Amino acid sequence: MSTFEELGLQENLLKSVGELGFTQPTPIQEKAIPVLLSGTKDLIGLAQTGTGKTAAFGLPLLQLIESKEKYPQALIICPTRELCMQIVNEIELFKKHMPGIHVVAVYGGSSISMQIRDIRRGVHIIVATPGRLIDLIERKAINLEQIKYVVLDEADEMLNMGFQEDIEFILQNTPQRDSTWLFSATMPPEIRKVSKKYMQTPVEITVGKMNTANKNVDHQYFVTSASHRYEALKRLIDFNPGMYAIVFTRTKADAQEIAEKLTREGYDIDALHGDLTQAQRNKVMDEFREKTLQLLIATDVAARGIDVQGITHVINFELPDDVEVYTHRSGRTGRAGKTGVCMSIVHTRETGRIRQIERMVQVPFHKLEIPSGKDVCRKQFFYFMDKLLQTDISHGDYETYLPMLQEKFADVSKDEVLKRVAALEFDRFLKYYENSEDLNTRERRDDRSRTAPEGRGERLGDKRRDTRGREFSGGGNSTRLFINLGTKDGFYKASFLQFILDMSDLSKDVLGRIDMKEMNSWIEIDKQVANKMIESIDGKKYKGRRLRMNEADSVRR
Repeated sequence: MSTFEELGLQENLLKSVGELGFTQPTPIQEKAIPVLLSGTKDLIGLAQTGTGKTAAFGLPLLQLIESKEKYPQALIICPTRELCMQIVNEIELFKKHMPGIHVVAVYGGSSISMQIRDIRRGVHIIVATPGRLIDLIERKAINLEQIKYVVLDEADEMLNMGFQEDIEFILQNTPQRDSTWLFSATMPPEIRKVSKKYMQTPVEITVGKMNTANKNVDHQYFVTSASHRYEALKRLIDFNPGMYAIVFTRTKADAQEIAEKLTREGYDIDALHGDLTQAQRNKVMDEFREKTLQLLIATDVAARGIDVQGITHVINFELPDDVEVYTHRSGRTGRAGKTGVCMSIVHTRETGRIRQIERMVQVPFHKLEIPSGKDVCRKQFFYFMDKLLQTDISHGDYETYLPMLQEKFADVSKDEVLKRVAALEFDRFLKYYENSEDLNTRERRDDRSRTAPEGRGERLGDKRRDTRGREFSGGGNSTRLFINLGTKDGFYKASFLQFILDMSDLSKDVLGRIDMKEMNSWIEIDKQVANKMIESIDGKKYKGRRLRMNEADSVRR
C-alpha cells in the first residue's frame, strides 16, 4: 500500500494529514488522489460510505486551488445539509496549514443572506445542496462561470431524492469546468446517463464490489412474531447497554410512535422524519452527535446523508425492500476501520428475504436468539458493575467524607451494600423482566417451500403474500390504484414505497404488490384505506408536476 507522501500531496497537506492521525490512505484515496491531482481528468469513484471519499477528493482540490484568485474555483454538490456541513468540517481540517483558501457551506434551512455575504467576501470552494445552490444562481448571487472542478458526492442518493434535473441545471451553469468528479456508492442507470452526457471519457475506479456490505459489520437477525417487534427492539437495546445506534423504520408514523413509546419508558431517543421542520431536525441531529441521545429512530428518506462517527449499531425494525437500502443502512456503522453491528428484526416468513439479501451483499448473516429477561438483567448488572469499578475517584475530595461513610455503614456488611446498590440500579429491570416471555419464534421447515414464486402472489390460508414476501390480506378486500409516477421519475421500489407511505401516513401492512413501469405504477391496497391514500396524493405536486391517483379499474395498462 502507498503512503500519502507517495501519492503526490504537497507538504502542508501532508502535515495536516499527519496531525489528524492518518497513517495510510484508504483504497479509494490511494486510487483516486493521483488521478485527481492532474486536474483535467473526469473521474467516477465507486465506493461504499465510510471509506474516506471526502479526503479522496478534498485533498486534491485543496492542492489544485489557486489561493491568490478570489473567486469560486471548485463546487462540491451533496444531497443533504448534514453531509454538506460534514464535508466543510473535514476540508477545514485538511486546510489547517493553508489559511489563504476559503470554504463556504450553502444549504437550505439557514439564512440565505448570510450565505450570500460569505460568498461575496471571497470564496474558493463552495459546498452546496442542489436546491439552495439553484436559488442562489437564480438570484444571481453566485457566479459559477469560472468553476474549474465540480464534485458530485453521494450521487446515487441525490438521484434517488429526485435531484437529477437540478444536477443537470448546475452542470449546465459551470461551462468552464476542467473536470467533473462523481462519487457514489452504487451505479444506477441514471448516473450512467449523467456521466455520458457531462463527462469526457472518465477514469472509473471501483473499490470493493458494488452493493456488497461492509465486511467490518456483523450482520445479525432475530426472528419473532410481527406483534412482538417492539418488545424485541426494547430487549435488544437493553441487552446492549452503551449502544449508540440508529433504528430504521419504513414510515414516519412508525418512527414517531416508537420514539414516543421509548421516551416514555426512559430511553434517550428522538425521531428523525419528514414531518420535522429544519430547526427541529437540526436540534435532533445536534443532540445525537453530542451523544445526548443514545438512539436515533429514522426513516430512510430522513436519514439520507447523515454522517455521524462512532455509531455502534444499526437496527432494522423492519427489513427494507431494496438491497441498496439495506447496504446504505448498514453502512452507517463499522466506519473508518471500526467494527459495527447491523441487527434486523424479522418474522418467520421473512427469513427467505434474509437469504436473498445475504447472497446479494455477499456477507454471512447470523441468526441469534432474542435474549431472555434474565439474560438482559445479567448483562445490565455486569455493565453497571464494570462502570462502578472504572469510575474515576481521583478528582474529588472523597477522603473528607470517608469517615462519615464508614460510620454510616459500620453495621452493614459488604454483601448487603452490594445488594442495595444493585437494587437501586436494577429494580426497574428486575420487575419488568421477572415474568418476561420468550420472544423467539421458531422458523418452520416449510417456510421456504411456501415462498411465492417470483412475480406471483400465493394464498396462505386467508392471506396472500406479495412479490417481496410480505403478508397482505388481499383477495376481495383489496383494490388496485394507479399513479402517474414511475421509474423515469428517479424512483426504485423502496424509495417509491417510502414516498407513498410518507405522503399518506399509512402503514406498509395495507399494501400488497407494487408494479412499477417507466411512466406509471400500480399499487395493490386494502380497500378500507384506498380512499385515504387517494385523497393524500391525488392533486399534489412532485417536482412541479401534478400527481394523479385513482382506482385502476378505469385505467388501461
